Amino acid sequence: MINAELLPAESKQRLIDGNKRYIENKLADKKLCIDRRTELKEQGQSPFAVIVGCSDSRVPPEIVFDQALGDLFVVRVAGNVVDAVASASVEFAVGHLKSPLVVVLGHEMCGAVRAAVDTCCTPLDNSGESNMATLLSLIHPSVQKAQNEGVKDDSLYEVSADKNVETVVAKLMDNSALRPLVEEGKVAIVGAKYLLKSGEVVFFD
Repeated sequence: MINAELLPAESKQRLIDGNKRYIENKLADKKLCIDRRTELKEQGQSPFAVIVGCSDSRVPPEIVFDQALGDLFVVRVAGNVVDAVASASVEFAVGHLKSPLVVVLGHEMCGAVRAAVDTCCTPLDNSGESNMATLLSLIHPSVQKAQNEGVKDDSLYEVSADKNVETVVAKLMDNSALRPLVEEGKVAIVGAKYLLKSGEVVFFD
């Protein structure tokens, strides 16, 4: 059974409410003390949502969603992309920790996306040996989708970031371990974008 305490829609609303508190600087009184740490050690964790986010220091999920210890299972990598390891992390949170919601969280002015846009039509030297090239190759298809729609110039960066979120959501939706749970309505996988100045998280659906 997926987390019996919260349905996917309820988990999403909990994130929306937390982000609203963060924007309004009315943060909840969270238990960050030794009692909570002891509780998590003895009883284990039961995060109500999985956040697949970018490593950008300006976008820490626990802060922007105003959540406490044990609330979120966070998978972070530059460009909020997923490879086999990141996908396995999501599978673990959903399958073993019973998290009913997965949020792919992109953000404005993403450096990884910008690098992917700037290199999309220019193969990198020694691309087969470059870790950076491997990362950017995961974002390039999203850049190409935006270009195929006629997006160009500075708009290409933000549209590509949005397309990248959508691509990662689709990839997770197609995951054989996650898809049955999504089809049964036990788990939802959604995209969202963090706005740097306002602090708002805008959900795509």
